[in-house]
Amino acid sequence: MTDEVQRVLHTFSKVHIYAIPPLGSNQGYRASQWNVDNEEARIFTARIRIIETYNSETVRTDVRLEDPNSGDLFANCPYEAAFCVEQVVDSSRFFAVRVVDGNNKAILGIGFEQRDDAFNFGVALQDIRRQQDAEKAAKNRTPPVVEKKDYSLKEGETISITIGNKGRRRGPSSNSTSSSDNSGLPLPFLPPPPSAEDVKRRQSRNLDEEEVKFGFDDDAFGDFV
Repeated sequence: MTDEVQRVLHTFSKVHIYAIPPLGSNQGYRASQWNVDNEEARIFTARIRIIETYNSETVRTDVRLEDPNSGDLFANCPYEAAFCVEQVVDSSRFFAVRVVDGNNKAILGIGFEQRDDAFNFGVALQDIRRQQDAEKAAKNRTPPVVEKKDYSLKEGETISITIGNKGRRRGPSSNSTSSSDNSGLPLPFLPPPPSAEDVKRRQSRNLDEEEVKFGFDDDAFGDFV
């Protein structure tokens, strides 16, 4: 048996309870049909406690109509949705409450003497519905399905692994023709072409070398006289 924890959310000290006729149309409940101005139409004056009970699995909320002196339960409304407590269409102080006792269900009318109490009661129920909707949405939310991919090799398939730059071909770059040859080594810069003076000087030097080689010397011509 799981342990339950109860928490009192709201308490309203004085509310009148009425036996009301069955709802005859879809236009909603009307306090004018309850004879609320006649004190003899009241069957009980109670306090309201809104209690939240939760355990590790479930959370439930009850609107309890209790004896204001002894705290004994007069009637209980399990608050599951908005239809459990409906505000009448012709007043802001009166509500129709669906009470449950085992398999027995009944609709009772309740009326607050102060409009502020009735307003706070309606706000409290609105907050509870918002929390219930959030919990239902969280339960219905499913995680996205991630498709599992099969990376196993099929029959006849192989894996090719390239280590470093081996096996790779690098496409020609814009600087390859000017800075490197086909071997990938950088080319030296070519010297500028010789000037005309350099050409003449080199030719004259070659002629002098040829003359020396074959024994022609300006000074040697003096011996042939």
